[in-house]
Amino acid sequence: MNYAKHVITAGVAATALLLAGCERPPVDVQQVGFRGTGMEQVYNPRTVEKLRAANVVPAAQPATEGDAPLAKDIYQNIQVLTDLNIAEFTRLMLAMTEWVAPEQGCTYCHAGEDLADDSMYTKVVSRKMLAMTRNINMNWTQHVAQTGVTCYTCHRGKNVPENVWFIDPGPRPMRGLAADRAGQNAPAPAAGLTSLPWEAFKPFLLENEPIRSVSSTALPAGNTRNIMQTEHSYSLMIHMSEGLGVNCTFCHNSRSFSVWEASTPQRVTAWHGIQMARNLNVDYLLPLTETFPANRLGPTGDVAKINCSTCHQGVNKPLYGAPMAQDYPELTRIKPAAAEVDAAGAADTATGT
Repeated sequence: MNYAKHVITAGVAATALLLAGCERPPVDVQQVGFRGTGMEQVYNPRTVEKLRAANVVPAAQPATEGDAPLAKDIYQNIQVLTDLNIAEFTRLMLAMTEWVAPEQGCTYCHAGEDLADDSMYTKVVSRKMLAMTRNINMNWTQHVAQTGVTCYTCHRGKNVPENVWFIDPGPRPMRGLAADRAGQNAPAPAAGLTSLPWEAFKPFLLENEPIRSVSSTALPAGNTRNIMQTEHSYSLMIHMSEGLGVNCTFCHNSRSFSVWEASTPQRVTAWHGIQMARNLNVDYLLPLTETFPANRLGPTGDVAKINCSTCHQGVNKPLYGAPMAQDYPELTRIKPAAAEVDAAGAADTATGT
């Protein structure tokens, strides 16, 4: 009798373990393509509820009005926001405090009363991040469109964004025949806990390795990608699917994943997103490696970098597409200096335009 009870208990436990990775019904299915092609998106109502609660946009700081002196003429050591007047500058500083350091306040970046002091690494980093944010909003509209980004898009009230990545050294080495894992064959968090390559980001979001794996010709000579490189691509695709909370068919046509003409418009947007992430990692984050203290670096000594989850955090449009950046024009353009405006006006007068 006891034996039967143990067998039943073990069976129930095994069943529960097998079902642990499945979506508990009910789920919502939205058709996004022709019937019979598998072009649909699957949503779990419970997950959607949690995501909506986590993507609430804070109220914007009151807008400024009228002219005021430039902040750089009032404060010392302003290097990035040299085009903002004192009112715009103060407004943005208040917003950044709320977005990045609501608990520490101004002293998270500034050393006491000397606001010009650069001795705190956080101030040096934030200066670079301001330049990066402006770069995204002005030069990467192919990905962020007119919605744009602010510091809050990634930080969400935290000093360090919740979703950043470091180069993954992999699990501890094993012995015997399984000693060489070949960069995979272990549950990889970046790849949805599959046994795909655990370093899903370095080849594509730091280096410029090709992602395409399907040959563009009928002969093998047209494709030099090997199986390992293909599996790297799969790792990145799984990350993108999880980071945006969507199925593969959000971007790809299920009948022909590689054909651009049959893909959705989102695939083009995603392509630009990959290029943008690489640009930000290489041009803005890597140069900060020596600025960060050792405790803020990864296990191999590299700086924290961005991937799709850093901004998206489980939804296909960060903050469900809330146009936060429109409330902060200080981050969406660089105002021309007064001399430039006068020169442009003189040119218009001279040409009769």
